[in-house]
Amino acid sequence: MKMLLAVDGSEYTRRMLEYIATHRDLFDLSHDYTALNVVAPVPPRVTGFVDRQTLDSYYTEHAEQVLAPVRERAAQNGWKLKAMHAVGPVAELIARTANEGGYDMLVMGSHGHEPMAQLVLGSVTSRVLAHCTKPVLIVR
Repeated sequence: MKMLLAVDGSEYTRRMLEYIATHRDLFDLSHDYTALNVVAPVPPRVTGFVDRQTLDSYYTEHAEQVLAPVRERAAQNGWKLKAMHAVGPVAELIARTANEGGYDMLVMGSHGHEPMAQLVLGSVTSRVLAHCTKPVLIVR
């Protein structure tokens, strides 16, 4: 199976990776994993003051801080992992990548400490579910 892992460097990403590592009956070594980190774009009012090279470096550095521990975890567990990042609207890019990238499943963490309207699932998770046509496994 081809699995997309939405990662953001949070405690919920760590829990998701732990879940995958401890559930070998669902996530075995034959799967191909892609870790995706989507970086929210810098507001337009800021981009006018920063050159493109600096902005690109910021996005890459931010993504690498998130992806480096995921690569390390994958190496420890023997997972076949490809890592990538994108810049843009987080939920929409995660869903689009899952839908259009030939993935069999999207795996992501959730959170429960948002305002009351987002008590059960985080706002990014809710929007991904609304836009994703592939199966989504949400790990608490």
